[in-house]
Amino acid sequence: MQRTRRMSPLPIEPDPRALAADIPPNVLVHLTELAARRGLSSEAWFAGLGITRQQINDPSVRVSYRQARTVIARALKVLRDPGLGLSVGRNETIGSFGLLGLAMMTSRNFGDAMGVGIENHKICGSLLDVDFAEVDARTVAAQAWPRFGEIELLPFLCEELFSSSLAIARELVGPKLIPVRVEFTYPAPPYRDEYAKTFQCELRFGAQHNRVLIDTHWMDYPLPGYNPLTSRQALTLCHQQLRGTSSSDEIVGSVERLLRSRLREHPRLTEVARTLHLSERSLRRRLADSGRIFREIHDRVRAERALELLHAGQMSVAEIGIELGFSDPREFRRAFKRWTGMPPQLARRSFPV
Repeated sequence: MQRTRRMSPLPIEPDPRALAADIPPNVLVHLTELAARRGLSSEAWFAGLGITRQQINDPSVRVSYRQARTVIARALKVLRDPGLGLSVGRNETIGSFGLLGLAMMTSRNFGDAMGVGIENHKICGSLLDVDFAEVDARTVAAQAWPRFGEIELLPFLCEELFSSSLAIARELVGPKLIPVRVEFTYPAPPYRDEYAKTFQCELRFGAQHNRVLIDTHWMDYPLPGYNPLTSRQALTLCHQQLRGTSSSDEIVGSVERLLRSRLREHPRLTEVARTLHLSERSLRRRLADSGRIFREIHDRVRAERALELLHAGQMSVAEIGIELGFSDPREFRRAFKRWTGMPPQLARRSFPV
């Protein structure tokens, strides 16, 4: 009997930014240290990547997204630990965040610390994009987006990010901080009980967003380590590290973030430029300097969001189309096939169970 070839669940062309070596290897260090504690060698995880196990301990070393995801994927196969991201994240402390941890610890209140952490998350080697959202009058959220359409490693990345963030939040304000809810776009894993032990709150899988929701009353909670001078000094150094990203990449990231937040509205280039306080011509030129065009960015953001929602499995194809700004389901299906080379239903069936 002939086997049916399984199609890739992510047939989008790779984003060239995934090859830029601009990510601190913090997560890789945590994984290799975990392997060492278990008596396992992690040398082979780095084979063929142009980096070694020893090099990632150098504070000046940066890796690309491609290198980081390859090491993580290999680590997951070797360690075979359900909820590995939860284990890694729970063991992180404010000290694991270095300068950023110092800036957060010396902030005036928890809300300021949360803002500092989200604004500067990239200097700690985050492989997800993170932003802040006001959900309603009583709830705010730290929200994470998969970078470059990542689906396969999304559970590990969310586990590590959210469990470490919660561990640090509790280090800042005490163990009484319990999220209102934690949401994940992917289906519930077999080890869901580990999530319940870690987060101690309502969990929603197959949701529309990956996010941790916090009651707003925590935002004004004063921090005992508040020191305005130290906080300013640490923030200055954090901002200096962030400047390693080129201005052209910054504008691409700004456009992507704006598009993600307004996909239903189907924003045009003119509207995006106005929101970013640029002329349409200036925005086109700055994107061109990055080798990008607006339509390609818009299509990629929509394709990645569509794949994320298809993987979650909670919304119909028509509902996903509406979420992405399409009023006609047929128009969405045609666009999705143009982006990925396959219709939405086939893409949904191609995801690993």
